[in-house]
Amino acid sequence: MGMTSNNRVRPTEEIVAELRAALTGVGVVLPSLGVDPVTGASGEPFALVALGRCNVGTAQRLTAVLRACGTGEGGGEA
Repeated sequence: MGMTSNNRVRPTEEIVAELRAALTGVGVVLPSLGVDPVTGASGEPFALVALGRCNVGTAQRLTAVLRACGTGEGGGEA
């Protein structure tokens, strides 16, 4: 049985909700966080998560949280 776009989007929506809750828990709010509508409606097996746009203050807060978790160490920064 093939997956319909609704079957693919629902789990992605749950993952986005979990990500939103985790980010909120560390004081980061990405206002545009959501399921990418194009890939959510396509034939791809998994929709993309649109992290969206944020202001500089939010970007700084996210950077600080990631560094505190150790994920900002050791390169890969643009």
